Amino acid sequence: MAVRAIRGATQVDADDREQILAATTELVTEVMSRNRLTTDDVISVLFTTTPDLVGEFPALAARKLGFQEVPLLCASEIAVPHALPRVIRLMAHVETDR
Repeated sequence: MAVRAIRGATQVDADDREQILAATTELVTEVMSRNRLTTDDVISVLFTTTPDLVGEFPALAARKLGFQEVPLLCASEIAVPHALPRVIRLMAHVETDR
């Protein structure tokens, strides 16, 4: 099996805990579905947020989806003045035959 990295991103309307969790849940669910993955396929997931999002850790949403045995890490992106605001990104490292 090969190790692959899969990226995804979403944007929220505000720095709101519930919006961050809902958007991250949708993002993780979509990435898993589109790539036909289970949590057993996932090696680790790195979540980043733009510096304007501090209302909650995106990894909490993944934990609530069953990512109990998967190492998760959250980090803040650099504050680039012209960057798109309120963005949550993920990079998942997975084992896959595809």
